[in-house]
Amino acid sequence: MNFNEMQVITALAQIFAHPDAGVLVGIGDDAAVVKTTSESVITTDMAVEGTHFNTAWCVAFDIGRKITAANLADIYAMGAVPQYLVVALTLTGEESMEWITDLAHGIHHEAASCKVAVVGGDLARGAIKVISITAVGSVKKAVKRSGAQLGDLIYISSLPGWSGAGLSLIEGDDLDDLQAYAREQFCAPSVDYFAATAMAEAGATSMCDVSDGLITQASQMADASQLCFSFDKSAFSADPEFVALNELAQRCGVDVWQWIFAGGEDHVFLATGRDLPGLCVGKVMQGCGTIGLEMKKTPDTWRHFL
Repeated sequence: MNFNEMQVITALAQIFAHPDAGVLVGIGDDAAVVKTTSESVITTDMAVEGTHFNTAWCVAFDIGRKITAANLADIYAMGAVPQYLVVALTLTGEESMEWITDLAHGIHHEAASCKVAVVGGDLARGAIKVISITAVGSVKKAVKRSGAQLGDLIYISSLPGWSGAGLSLIEGDDLDDLQAYAREQFCAPSVDYFAATAMAEAGATSMCDVSDGLITQASQMADASQLCFSFDKSAFSADPEFVALNELAQRCGVDVWQWIFAGGEDHVFLATGRDLPGLCVGKVMQGCGTIGLEMKKTPDTWRHFL
């Protein structure tokens, strides 16, 4: 081990230093003190080495970006605006200071893209690396999964599937530009956070971040709203990126719908309403569950426990 706890804390405090009028007490005290002016939205995500990330596949900077994106997307999916992050790290003691600071820079990069401040956290030693981030945001009226209305249309902010494609290519060598792009989207997805804001401002009745896969989370929204989400499979192919994703799937011998419907970790936003921005892919009907997301084979969806 080539560092001690105080060295890590000092390095992280410097990286996360962020002038913010809402931060009254930042890193360095027993707890942070921040101003809040409306209802608070709070979420937590953990990334566990070997389950959510592998240092053989992804560099520390991308790992930091990815776990931060997961938290920010959940805040935006509530129609809220993120403000603060608290980061807890478990390290094995075998990491280099360079790896730790690269991780912190990745977290800071993604947070700064949304003007969010890292205001504190915790540090511990353990058998494997664990990154846990809590995000705090504010909202005037939260957009929940349960708000879909009969007759609403269903929208997605962009085409899901690129992260799933990237996972399929994670151990490949000599990748072409399309393959490299897919792998980048798995290691550190590009998230259009402000698409969720636009959907909420346009009157979205329900919304969700489909990080666990479209099939899984569309079913959750339908169940929560006690209605049926009917999808038009052909509508997805109208997205400008569908041709490239389908080409990649054919080259890999994969059903493209496995990536689009069940891939997960894209942080695409799924919403219901009328005249929302994004791609219209279905409608809300009387009934329950989802229809139109069927595939030739049983979908291989993300799950922590078998």
